[in-house]
Amino acid sequence: MFTGIVQQIGQIIKTAQKGSLLQLTVKIPAMDKQVKIGDSIAINGVCLTVTTKTSHKNTFTFDVMSETVKRTTLSSFKAGDKVNTELAIMSGDPFGGHFVQGHIDTVGKVSSITKSGSNCLIQITCPPETAKSIIEKGSIAIDGVSLTAFDIRSDRFSLGLIPHTLKSTILGAKKIGDKVNIEVDMLGKYIQKLLPQKPPAGSRSDDGF
Repeated sequence: MFTGIVQQIGQIIKTAQKGSLLQLTVKIPAMDKQVKIGDSIAINGVCLTVTTKTSHKNTFTFDVMSETVKRTTLSSFKAGDKVNTELAIMSGDPFGGHFVQGHIDTVGKVSSITKSGSNCLIQITCPPETAKSIIEKGSIAIDGVSLTAFDIRSDRFSLGLIPHTLKSTILGAKKIGDKVNIEVDMLGKYIQKLLPQKPPAGSRSDDGF
């Protein structure tokens, strides 16, 4: 479990295909003494397990399954790319964001960027089924960053980024057309799952009526 409060910007050192696995090597200097093999780190919001670490180089290696690759932006990584990183939360740690599982729902795309003074408004498009689970002024994780969504439409939503977020995460470097990992607040997903689903127009119920 994570909070969506990015702890450090890391850097992709190497990507490699190992059979059906995508292997990522990421440099995260400030985390070296805190992390051991088997620990979880969110890389751009994706919960990954540390499989090896090289202390003198401050690097960590992660093996990524094909299903994770298919549902996230990880396949687009190349050496030199910057990434948001966060260690899994421990009991007693400050909780400043919201409950983030590190399980990406879908990939969205930056459709507009509007700067107003030192702040920035970003609009992101997403599949309609994802938009249904986002609530106005509700929490959402974008590339692992806990943010508040507003102006929810059928296939898009908006975000406001303050100067601190622009400086301490990779979101400040996003451009129109860039893809991002989206994780909807899990409470919204549970509510959507529990609500009775309206049958499509013109369809018949199971009993024929």
